[in-house]
Amino acid sequence: MTTTERAEFLAGGLRPHECAACGTCVLVKKNSWKHTSIQWTTDAASSCPVFADQVAAGESTALLDTCEKLTVSIAESVREGEFGVLDA
Repeated sequence: MTTTERAEFLAGGLRPHECAACGTCVLVKKNSWKHTSIQWTTDAASSCPVFADQVAAGESTALLDTCEKLTVSIAESVREGEFGVLDA
């Protein structure tokens, strides 16, 4: 795999999405109806209240992929047609 192919594989198709619940901006790509790629553009613990609450409670966020509010926000955007599913 070339450097260009690797970059396209990792970042191609990512689009900004602002969480409807808290306004945190992430990059999102819908690979299929069930698979969503999310890249955080900020430190999740300082920009997302769900992550911040977990840190404040002394818990690790290492295994927390995302928060349910962000998942719902992305799903709503998909339903509204803002994200196309790549393999549809």
